[in-house]
Amino acid sequence: MRQIDISPVHDAALADRLAHAIANKTKPLGSLGMLESLARTIGLVQQTVDVTIRAPAILVCAGDHGVVAEGISAYPQSVTWQMVENFLADGAAINVFARQNGCLLNIVDAGVNHDFGERAGLLDRKVCHGTANFATAPAMTTAQCGLAMEHGMALVDALEGNVVGFGEMGIGNTTAAAALMHKLTGVPVAECVGAGTGLPPEGVLHKQRVIEAAVAFHAGVTEPLAVLATFGGCEIAMIAGAMLRAAERRMVLLIDGFIVTSALLVAARMQPALLDYCVFSHCSDEHGHRRMLAHLDARPLLQLDLRLGEGTGCALALPLLHAAVNFMREMATFESAQVSAKSA
Repeated sequence: MRQIDISPVHDAALADRLAHAIANKTKPLGSLGMLESLARTIGLVQQTVDVTIRAPAILVCAGDHGVVAEGISAYPQSVTWQMVENFLADGAAINVFARQNGCLLNIVDAGVNHDFGERAGLLDRKVCHGTANFATAPAMTTAQCGLAMEHGMALVDALEGNVVGFGEMGIGNTTAAAALMHKLTGVPVAECVGAGTGLPPEGVLHKQRVIEAAVAFHAGVTEPLAVLATFGGCEIAMIAGAMLRAAERRMVLLIDGFIVTSALLVAARMQPALLDYCVFSHCSDEHGHRRMLAHLDARPLLQLDLRLGEGTGCALALPLLHAAVNFMREMATFESAQVSAKSA
């Protein structure tokens, strides 16, 4: 896997210029709230006060999970490939929201247990036909995990814009994400596990026990890449690789919900400066995501009780990025509008 080097974004002089530019707009200090901090983040990432959004894109990576054999999902594994077909037919929520907000959508077969053949609109980066069952063996080999991350990096290399969001599809991937969360944060498994696609309470308890047994089985696994290979999925690894390369390219990263944030946990352990480039689109209603965000000291833009995945939170948050950029570019200053500033 290629070497990635991500620089922290902090630049004291630029931070002062951004603060001055924001304060000099025709409004009371701080009155645009989180839009002001969002504008600062974008400016520091882009290394300029003259911020822009150009050709925003969302990568939706799909993969299957062998741990489904343990009965941890309310839906059969076949739903993964069926939903990919729905994406390709322009029929899913992410299609609607991405189109609504002028966002390029890339659908990627990272490791679906299905052969699609050559299809218009589908990027075939299949690493394997679904992962192994991590209850009994590592989900991926080290080579498979590395290849998935490399594919993610290459997907970002092909993008022309400066904002990228991440989405996923994969029956069983909340189980993988909960295992990753536990291993990388130390939060007890019971606080990481949720209903996923709609498990009843007894199903959530069974899911918890499956993860706890798997964690005990793989007790010696601690290094981030090994944790990803052991408990993750091809789509999660591909997203982690894409995040690393996007930050290296100084793109703004839009982070979706529970599964995408589990990929971030891995990538940020490898390159902590990655977090400087992240905008957290929303707090998912999936149990555990709030704890993930707290662990990362992250403040999400939206709280809509979403738990769909697909990158839907990213698409819905994108207008707020446009608002942050547009007030910086288009809003009058006190001087230009000949409006009196606040008295000393």
